[in-house]
Amino acid sequence: MASRMILRALHGGVGARWVAGDEVYGGNPTLRADPRARRVGYVLAVACGHRVGTAAGTVRADAVVGWLPKRAWQCLSAGKDAKGHRFYDWAWITITATGGDAPEGQRWLLVRRNRRTGELAFYRCYAPGRVPLGALVRVAGRRWTVEESLQTSTGQTGLDEHQCRTWRSWHRWTTLVLLAHAFLAIVTVTARSRPAPAGLIPLTLNEIRHLYNALVVTPVANLAHADESPPPLAYH
Repeated sequence: MASRMILRALHGGVGARWVAGDEVYGGNPTLRADPRARRVGYVLAVACGHRVGTAAGTVRADAVVGWLPKRAWQCLSAGKDAKGHRFYDWAWITITATGGDAPEGQRWLLVRRNRRTGELAFYRCYAPGRVPLGALVRVAGRRWTVEESLQTSTGQTGLDEHQCRTWRSWHRWTTLVLLAHAFLAIVTVTARSRPAPAGLIPLTLNEIRHLYNALVVTPVANLAHADESPPPLAYH
């Protein structure tokens, strides 16, 4: 399903240069092959036990870390959150095509290390040509932004309330929910582009939704406004 959605987006003219995903998708050879066939890069998380091809043979991803010299690690930001930049130590190593993959393009294993706990995360990466380390880090960080948007859609526009059993009905529901979320996000950005009134904080997406529900969606309950409503339809 993920491959089908990606391919439909690309065929529909979406100008995407990268695909990002978690370990479920990074470990799937078919999903990795589809973007490569269209020369679209990817940064896909993989498990520590994921096997990659190197000059020394096929090894586990976590085994590669022991080969990296201290100078291989660079401190880079994966993007901002509410507390500021998310800084991690990053390193990368070139890997080879495995499992019958076509050799075209560039492949890397990207490693992220938490600067406080030392926890490691691994990403299998591909690009049609050479790119700097910072580009891969930005794509890895962008996936978190997408996940935050999905969490917001779940809480604000009912992404998880579809109760659908077929692909077509699920696809329709998800499209409408994300469209509603995009509408609220645009309205929020527009509202926050103007200075907030004295003593008030800038409007949030949650507050925009409450205002929209109160002013537009919720039917008028006050009978004093009954005369302001349009006349009923007459049937003959």
